[in-house]
Order: sequence, then C-alpha cells, then structure tokens
Amino acid sequence: MTTQTAPEIPSAPVELSYGRTVDRSLVHRAAVSEVFVTDILPLAFKKVRAAVQLPLIHGYYSDHLQRPALYDALLLLESGRQAAIAGSHTHIGLSEGTTMIVDSFRLSLSGLKELLIGPEPGRLRIDTDYIGRPTRRGRYRKGKVAQRFYIGDAEVGEHEMDVLFINQHENEVLRHAQRGTPAPLTSDFPDQGPGADGSRQVEPARVGRGNPLNVVLSHAESSPAEVAAQVTPWFTNRGLFDHVYDHLPAMTLVEAARQLSFLAVDESLSTYAVGFEARFSRFAELDETVRASAPRPCLDGGRGEVPVRFLQGDAEIARVTVTLASGSEL
Repeated sequence: MTTQTAPEIPSAPVELSYGRTVDRSLVHRAAVSEVFVTDILPLAFKKVRAAVQLPLIHGYYSDHLQRPALYDALLLLESGRQAAIAGSHTHIGLSEGTTMIVDSFRLSLSGLKELLIGPEPGRLRIDTDYIGRPTRRGRYRKGKVAQRFYIGDAEVGEHEMDVLFINQHENEVLRHAQRGTPAPLTSDFPDQGPGADGSRQVEPARVGRGNPLNVVLSHAESSPAEVAAQVTPWFTNRGLFDHVYDHLPAMTLVEAARQLSFLAVDESLSTYAVGFEARFSRFAELDETVRASAPRPCLDGGRGEVPVRFLQGDAEIARVTVTLASGSEL
C-alpha cells in the first residue's frame, strides 16, 4: 500500500450512482453477479463513501425462511468488505495484487425495520474510515477499517475490522510457514467439498435455509448444554466460493457460526442474526476436519449471544460470537 491518499473534499453533498456495479477486480470478485458496490467516492483524507445495491433475489443471501424477510446480515458484511477493498484501491492507494487478511471484525445491526425487503432493490450507503500508519518505506502492513451503514437517512449498522495487508509472495510464505507443505486448493477436491456428501448434512429448515446447497454443517450433535457440528460447505456454492481458495474463507466460518447458533436455540424460523464479533487465529485448512461448538444460550428479552468456537485438530482457529434477536423486535 503506497502513501497516495485522497485529498480533502469540500463539504458539498456527495452524489452516488446506483446505475451499475464497479469493476469486479476492485472488490476481488470473479463473477460480476457477486459485485454489489455501484460507486465509490472520496469524502476526506482516508475516508470514502460507497453506494451498494442490495439484490432482491440472490441464491445465497436471499435463501432464508424467517419472515418477515430482511436483508441478510452477511450481505451487509460482504458489502462492507467490498466497499473497504474498492476504496483502498481507488482512493487510498492499495496496490494491485495486495491481499487484505481479516484478523478480527465486529458487525452490529440496529435499524431492523429499515432492513425489511421491499419491492425494489435496497440502496445502501457505506462511509468508510481507514486507520493506520505506514512504515518508513511508505507501506501499510496493518490497519483498521471503520464503517457506518445507512439506508436513506437511517443508520442501520456499524462495522469494524482489523486487517493485515500482504502481497502474493508474502501470503505464500505465510501459508507454507503455517503448514510446512503447500496448501491444497478448493479446485483439488470433488465438487461437493470435503465431507459434504449430504449423508449427514443438517436439515436446511433447522438452520433457517431452504436450499441444501447453503447448509454448511453436518454431523450435528446436541446435548442439554451445547451443540456441535462439522463445517462442511459445498464448494459449488458461488456465494461463498466465488473463486478458488486454499482455505475456508472467513465468511464461511461466520455462516457456520450463524447456523450453529440457530441449532443452539432451536428457533431458526423466528430468530435473526443481527451481530457478529469474530477473531481468526489461523487459516481453516481444507484437508483437515473443522469442528464448531457452542453452548446453548438463554435469550433474555428476545436477545442473546452465542459464542462459537472452531477447532482443527486440537488447535483453536477462530471464535465467532453471534448476536440473535427475535422477530418480535420488528
């Protein structure tokens, strides 16, 4: 990342366009259909504003059984990720080929009524601040991204993430150092992904889904105190695997945490995920089983938190706490 930054911008209103999506390379997507950012403009030094069109129908983000239907919390999370990457390339100076690795993040949604899906695609606005200092050579190694989400004049959520910036060579060195061997790719496995043969896949309705393709858990076990399952996504799910990966991406683990939290409360059809707090300590490797476990929570006043722990072997690789809210808040 260079020291090129956006100049101070006058305080005149910033007009955003929702007419077409930005180039897919700006948000690190392979498919145009997976791009949601339509415009990105500088506001001030290290601050940008993005326009996002929220789709009415999407094979992954729209596949929920809860009613009334809300825009998916993970759709807003993905929109924030795309806005942050696009802004870093167009106005902050992040060089092409740089990877943004998420170390931790926090997403909290507030205006649930504003997230109700209407007859037209949603118009989301995201304000992004980039926080960090460059090295003596002018390159950013790590930093923080802080975002606020708006629909119309209503603030509907906020998002923060701590990130590392590495180039392709550094990523290969890091992956080899952690594994000791080259990492396999999703393209090396059968289409369904490791372990996702469907024989012990969780029933979609139990995790608020209609399409089995969007279920990422199998071999579920439960007791009065906790629930556990294996993380076994289908690599043909292009909402989660838009391109080839050498690990399970963070969004897949967050989806697994959401689904496990629904199993923990056993109320998937009347409960919404409205917040996430996550920390990732290691890559989730493709060639070793990932297990997730969570205690059964008590929803106090219709709200509650479910801490989900992810293990690979004996090592903890991530923790994701899911905030749940009942539909009564609508």
